[in-house]
Amino acid sequence: MTRYKLIALDMDGTLLKSDKSLDPATICDIEAAAAQGIQAVYCSGRGVMELSSYIAALPCMRYAVCMSGALVYDLKERKRIFSRSVPGACVREIVKAAGRYDAMLHFLTEEESVARTDQASHMAEFHMGIYQPMFLALTRRVEDMASEALRHDAIPKVNVYFRSPKDRMEAYEMLKSLPLSFAFAEETALEINAQGVTKAVGLQALAAHLGIHMEDTVGIGDADNDRAVLEAVGLSVAMGNADQDIKMLCDVVTADNDHNGVGEAIRKYCLSGPAVS
Repeated sequence: MTRYKLIALDMDGTLLKSDKSLDPATICDIEAAAAQGIQAVYCSGRGVMELSSYIAALPCMRYAVCMSGALVYDLKERKRIFSRSVPGACVREIVKAAGRYDAMLHFLTEEESVARTDQASHMAEFHMGIYQPMFLALTRRVEDMASEALRHDAIPKVNVYFRSPKDRMEAYEMLKSLPLSFAFAEETALEINAQGVTKAVGLQALAAHLGIHMEDTVGIGDADNDRAVLEAVGLSVAMGNADQDIKMLCDVVTADNDHNGVGEAIRKYCLSGPAVS
């Protein structure tokens, strides 16, 4: 029998194909793991509501480590297991830094995804065009994100989407002394959480909740914001499309996200017998 009891799956660039769809073969492989009592869980920078279009296709995935570890959520019982947020004072500093570059701010709370009306309609300007349909469908759009920030004592996750990697790096230099956690994502995105919050922290909280040791977990990912969780799991798997430094960090490399790399890893390392494929 396999020793692994939990598989943490990044979404974009890992579980999802490049067009943001699920490969039916991947669904079958995840269901095969569930049939053997192995928990597959979302381990994503996305918020809960941004999982909504996938939950119906994967009812066997009950738990989610959301917002890069800021929220651990039971999708079946619709309740929080763990959370930690960016303090309001830090959110206001992020808003100021983003304003210097007219960058796109994106607030993720437990219930909502919030963005500025005009920017949510022009996400290609920030190299995030692939996400525009989701944003138009799911976000609450406001006229001024600075005013929106004042409505919150704290926010679980703040994303900032820049027009260039140079702008992102300059803004990061402005903010890096604050008590926050940062990850570079996509082409020009900066993901920001409370100090000490990573996907690894969220996964550790979930594993403790489920009574699973971290050495009995598998992590599959592709990018910088997966680094902490890949360092914390018992078996780390890099997607074939992963950044080179992520591949070097991991124990093994699987196929890319357009060729069911997740399913390949599940079949090779997690299943104790023949899998559906």
